[in-house]
Amino acid sequence: MRPRIFITQPIADGAVARLRKVATVKVNPDASHIISKTALIAGVRRCDIVFSLLHDTIDREVLAANPKLRLVASQSITPDNIDVAEAIKRKIPITVVPPIVAEAAADLTFGLMLMAARRMVEADRLVHKGRFPGSQSNYLVGTAVYGKTIGLIGGGGRIGTRVARRAHGFGMRALYWSPRRKPESLEHEFAMTYVPLDQLLQESDFVSVHSPLKPETIHQIGARELALMKPSAYLINTARGAIVDAVALTRALKKRQIAGAGLDVFEHEPKVTPALLKMPNVVTTPHLGSAVGEVREQMANIVVDNILALLAGKVPPNCINPEVLRESSMAGGWRVTDGAVLDRDYRQPVSLARPRKGRAPARRS
Repeated sequence: MRPRIFITQPIADGAVARLRKVATVKVNPDASHIISKTALIAGVRRCDIVFSLLHDTIDREVLAANPKLRLVASQSITPDNIDVAEAIKRKIPITVVPPIVAEAAADLTFGLMLMAARRMVEADRLVHKGRFPGSQSNYLVGTAVYGKTIGLIGGGGRIGTRVARRAHGFGMRALYWSPRRKPESLEHEFAMTYVPLDQLLQESDFVSVHSPLKPETIHQIGARELALMKPSAYLINTARGAIVDAVALTRALKKRQIAGAGLDVFEHEPKVTPALLKMPNVVTTPHLGSAVGEVREQMANIVVDNILALLAGKVPPNCINPEVLRESSMAGGWRVTDGAVLDRDYRQPVSLARPRKGRAPARRS
């Protein structure tokens, strides 16, 4: 039989088509909800390879559901929600995608900043309710963005630097802090000024979080840091939810210690602190950093490249635990002949070539 692949949510049509040339593919059709644990386990039990997304929790129970699972092919940049130790124990390779979402995430960061500062979500809801305060009413007066100061925490990386580039178009002063100062050439290229973290918090009108999630960055922004911010300042987080202490943020907003927040990520997502959702000065989106059709299509096809490499008896280019492949058979029963993959019964070969033209457009989620 052909290899069986389970995809936890709809992805780009072109990527699915490539997989169907070499495998039997089942796609969970619901893009509006994270797949339930029960449905995920059921899908894993009936597949050789699971194609998972960032929000899917691939824990010990899921991995144990199928002792013959050959690969966890994740569309995530980091395996945050995968039990890597358990996968290694079971000799299951894990693949990810490279960090190609910087521009899309920077767009969203700036969008959240604008929406929070100019109270766009409040205004939209008001108009939908049939209310129109008037073009010069003070009812929805917000905060200017042009000419203000933006502080980028962990801002010397791919996304933070791109946010800085966008900020310059708004005449903004860009400060940044990271554990290690970046080379002067990078600071000059993106016109960013390095300052200590406390100074950044005290001087910025918008504080944007871009730190990677590590043990040492959990609650990097807590009660102390929020108290240092201006009462007129906004906190923007498009990095990882746990970097900001949700309880401390809720308290700071209730006490008007800061003016508002724009949040794409949450400490316990998909659960969101209920009090945050009741605040009109908090703009929220459901982790949309990479939610651009072109980016998602590219990401999905990279996952397909990883899967095809494994089926071809090669180490996938984005495998985070390649040692498990050296300790076991490369593709669990599949082998390659003349650039094509043969199924377990060694029947008709199917080309692994990636199509050059006519790729179907991405399916938006």
